[in-house]
Amino acid sequence: MAPDTSAAETTPPEQFLRVGAVTLCFQVFEPHPDTAAPTDKPTVVLIMGLGLDMLWWRDDFCLELNRRGVRVVRFDNRDVGRSTRFRGPVPTALQYLRRTAPVTYTLEDMADDTAGLIRTVAPAGAHIVGVSLGSMIAQQTAIRHPDSVRSLVSIMGRTGDRRHGKSSKRYLLAALRIPKPDPVEDMIAAFERIGSLGRTEADTDDVREIMPRSLARSTDESGSGRQIAAIFAETDRTPGLQASTMPALVIHGDRDPVIAHSGGEATARALPDAELMIVDEMGHDLARRFWPEIIDGIERTVRRGESAESRASR
Repeated sequence: MAPDTSAAETTPPEQFLRVGAVTLCFQVFEPHPDTAAPTDKPTVVLIMGLGLDMLWWRDDFCLELNRRGVRVVRFDNRDVGRSTRFRGPVPTALQYLRRTAPVTYTLEDMADDTAGLIRTVAPAGAHIVGVSLGSMIAQQTAIRHPDSVRSLVSIMGRTGDRRHGKSSKRYLLAALRIPKPDPVEDMIAAFERIGSLGRTEADTDDVREIMPRSLARSTDESGSGRQIAAIFAETDRTPGLQASTMPALVIHGDRDPVIAHSGGEATARALPDAELMIVDEMGHDLARRFWPEIIDGIERTVRRGESAESRASR
């Protein structure tokens, strides 16, 4: 798939929804009327990772799901993009290391945000797909709000059991680097460190195209620090995942330096009805070369979830 060059023509309007104490910014990609009957449009809610707004779910990724008859909702997590921003303290590196970082909100709060969005955009329930931090939020949403979740896709995630999914020493050392002054070049360098083997020029072009749009929406990066604090405060979700009954897919790259693939393997073991997909040469990114495999997996899991829901309603 080539990078999308007509974002203005294909991107739906931004909408805003009040969920509890926060306002979430979201967009809805509707499939073409010819691809599905109005009563047969399963909804997929995409949950992005640490510090990244919804634009990092690329437009043409969403449109490919549309072409498969799936309605797609992407949104800014709290403290990112145009959703509610917080003013809580940004923890220091020493506080993270000592696990004394002040916590402004939790993964549970972020899961409740997601569930509130689902109740509005898909009252009968949605299929949720989360990547990295988004996978942790997705897991917590499935645990806390099972009636709102028809299926779960967890990408680059872990269960919260710190024995699994550890970061590599190479990544931890790289995290101490001094950022490049140009945010676009800094992001390109970051993906080169954590990304998949064989990232292409198209992947770099994606970053060059999306970063200006993302920065135009917000230049405040302090939310990343508060989101990291929420991750450090996470508890082991294994018992909750073991009690989950919805179909699930766990996707993880075998070259992920941020969350080792043992995190994905532990997630799949915990979920009773999970398929595990370990992707060769995939790192901690959504490189375009892996989109067909990932989108096929999402579509397959959505169909499983729809079938399970149909059987349960008989």
